[in-house]
Amino acid sequence: MNRYTALIFLLLATPVFGQIRLPRLISDGLVLQRDKPVKLWGWASAGEAITLTFKGKSYPTKADQTGNWQLQLPAHSAGGPFEMVFKGSNEVKIQDVLFGDVWICSGQSNMELPMERVKEKYSSIIPTANQPTIRQFLVPDKYDFKKTHTDLESGSWVAATPQNVLSFSAVAYFFARELQTYHNVPIGLVNSALGGSPVEAWISEDALKPFPKAYEELQKFKNDSLIQAIEASDRSRTAAWYQSLNQTDMGITSQPRWTAPELNDSDWAEMSIPGYWADGPMGKKNGAVWFRKTVTIPSSFVGKPVKLWMGRIVDQDSVFVNGQFVGTTGYQYPPRRYEIKPGILKEGQNTIVVRVINNADRGGFIADKPYYLAVGADTIDLKGTWKYKLGTSIPPLQSQTFIRWKPAGLYNNMIAPLLNLSIKGVIWYQGEANASAPQEYAQTFPAMIKNWRDKWHQGNFPFLFVQLANFMEERSTPQESDWAKLRQSQDQTLSLPNTGMAVTIDLGEWNDIHPLNKQDVGKRLALQARKIAYGEKNLVASGPTAKQAIFKPNQVTITFQNTGNGLLTRKNAKLNGFAISSDGKNFVWADAEIKGNTVVVSNKTISNPTIVRYAWADNPATANLINKEGLPATPFELKKK
Repeated sequence: MNRYTALIFLLLATPVFGQIRLPRLISDGLVLQRDKPVKLWGWASAGEAITLTFKGKSYPTKADQTGNWQLQLPAHSAGGPFEMVFKGSNEVKIQDVLFGDVWICSGQSNMELPMERVKEKYSSIIPTANQPTIRQFLVPDKYDFKKTHTDLESGSWVAATPQNVLSFSAVAYFFARELQTYHNVPIGLVNSALGGSPVEAWISEDALKPFPKAYEELQKFKNDSLIQAIEASDRSRTAAWYQSLNQTDMGITSQPRWTAPELNDSDWAEMSIPGYWADGPMGKKNGAVWFRKTVTIPSSFVGKPVKLWMGRIVDQDSVFVNGQFVGTTGYQYPPRRYEIKPGILKEGQNTIVVRVINNADRGGFIADKPYYLAVGADTIDLKGTWKYKLGTSIPPLQSQTFIRWKPAGLYNNMIAPLLNLSIKGVIWYQGEANASAPQEYAQTFPAMIKNWRDKWHQGNFPFLFVQLANFMEERSTPQESDWAKLRQSQDQTLSLPNTGMAVTIDLGEWNDIHPLNKQDVGKRLALQARKIAYGEKNLVASGPTAKQAIFKPNQVTITFQNTGNGLLTRKNAKLNGFAISSDGKNFVWADAEIKGNTVVVSNKTISNPTIVRYAWADNPATANLINKEGLPATPFELKKK
């Protein structure tokens, strides 16, 4: 190898930065962890000398041969704003730096869900969100299966204002808001969450080795050609499905189109909305179904912007008013909130048309959601009879392959770049994506917590998580439930030190995996933080938890802890939610009675109970045991030993 070749090889093999570069996290508006030494880091030329000037003091360091450098600031009390100046061959200033408490906010969609999605519910709170010391850094949704990343592609620190707060995680914002009520320090929220993600996506490669299925899947998806082939197949299949849909949909191909107000729909069938068309004469069809309704509009609605609420629709919808397009939503979960511009509505009869595309399972309009027109406080109810007609029926569309959810990918690109950041702890809302394998979650979830603690090198920092909320239809008889089993796995994770769980079985919605009540979720996480992370004594941070069960021939006595000022039921109603069994297979509802800090349950048909359950259901909405502080009891299953 000659000198020229050797020089080229050296230049290619060695990162060349040339100037100081800081990670995205270390930027204007930064929140650093108070009361502990904090690391600052970045990149520069190999061997370059770097000096940080902060509050009149200098902190020198030097880049190593690969261009990496770091330095440590001594512990600093809460406060700010401050300026930091980094000098090497260039100068970089970071302004508006605060010291406070930094929380990683992670999980899937219920953590990711922004305040914008709940702005109507919290319409009086958002205008008052002028809290410059609550800040969020939104980590971009990226994955990588082959390597861990040291920096993020984008992102910046944003302070809570009425405009900015709409992009904040709703759970995280209410968590921070509650914490500041009791601990008036700046709060930094690092929002690193992705909807639909299973826990395996957030675990590093080395920590996945005890889970062969996930580990092998990770190795498989290191193949770029495989990913490209899958993505191409998904795109081709989806494009062909929609092409077939649109080419055969009579609502589009007919003249006049079915969006036209003058269309004669006298021969269309009728259906009550909300509801599923599979429950009517048409039966289960996938494709496009059109709905029309004539609505009488008063003069008070004319010439004004009008809000149109169309609840929740499975799967996709496009909405037209008097022939004019007013909005569309591409998948089933978001609320349908459209605005009809002035000039579209007229006094008298108006036509609303909804084209619903359903690509699999049962299509239709979800019950117990809002369907109305509104101007201010005046509303026109849209529930009831609509005309409907099948535009086209085609075979179901096979689901796309969600590559972004595969094992380790999110850890590598959304967690690894955060590991140098000193933190107070983690809040986590996830589990829905793992509900089909709840027993595995009893191993993978604790493994993830241990994994993060190992990688962060900050000891057993507080890790606070949300137990799954109530969801899906209530059942009249006790039944098996994967959601209940996953809640049990979450509860068992509390055996790890410095963990806390917010129980939310009273905050969910049967018809929505994304319940709107995020304020109480944030408050309950904050209760756990106040007790575990902030050391508040004599604080009741959770509802009653079952300590033990004593089985007798005709009854079971359950002793509870975390009873606060005593046990009672919500609204002082009859105690519900307990079930017992003698064989572990056939369960019956039990009569239940509170006696001090215990609950005694029995059923005259069960003479030898061996298992007792509480709130053991997908949607245990009627389970109503609480403590006097208003916090719900944790669901459980206890067996006779």
